Amino acid sequence: MHDNDIALKIFSGENSLSTAIQFNGFPREGLDFLQDLRTNNNKAWFEAHRTLYENCLVTPARAFIMEMGRRLQTIAPDIIFDPRTDRSLFRIYRDVRFSKNKAPFKEHLGILFWEGSAPKLQCSGFYFQLEPDNMMLAAGLYEFTSDLLQRYRAAIMNEKQADKLMKALQQIQGAGKDYVVSGDQYKRVPHGYDPNYQYARLLLFKSLGVIMQIPLPEQVHSADLPDFCLAHFKNMLPLHRWLVEMTA
Repeated sequence: MHDNDIALKIFSGENSLSTAIQFNGFPREGLDFLQDLRTNNNKAWFEAHRTLYENCLVTPARAFIMEMGRRLQTIAPDIIFDPRTDRSLFRIYRDVRFSKNKAPFKEHLGILFWEGSAPKLQCSGFYFQLEPDNMMLAAGLYEFTSDLLQRYRAAIMNEKQADKLMKALQQIQGAGKDYVVSGDQYKRVPHGYDPNYQYARLLLFKSLGVIMQIPLPEQVHSADLPDFCLAHFKNMLPLHRWLVEMTA
């Protein structure tokens, strides 16, 4: 049985829902919840509104994961999606142990679809983020571990692979002005690498992605949202494919 078939059974079991559940958009009440959370980011308020969070964000998010995952399989057949919390659906609880910001909850909804056998944040994937007043779509790799960083640099030092990545990024940016190449970067070309190498600026990255952040589209409240997202994820696909090949 395919992993995503298992996830579908888990989804229906956890929520006592039919596997035929349909995504019909995120209710406005869910966005209102996130807006109110910005000014009431404390455990007492959250617990008093937990039912609203579960019904108007978690339940539609799980349905969205299944619908979006199926669509992504048409362009990336090996994509992994799983509606459980801490799988595709990120926890709303923040890890405040090493953060100056001690607010206990994230003020957005985050969802990840990834490809690869490594832990999900070490795989390239597609990301969806919902906030009260905007939405973000992204593709790429969140963070290069030491091993991934060495593999990435080796790929960049291969002129053919570096050229392929550069063309992928140019293709994405040429598809729309809203697509922005992102990722943490070093200030200088790493020691031991030629700063005059024609692809030296690619060596600055220690994570790599492309993001699009836009005001909430009207589709966010309708069943059309997965198709809307898929159109943009298709444009981001060249980077995802390059990173999957690099990490294979």
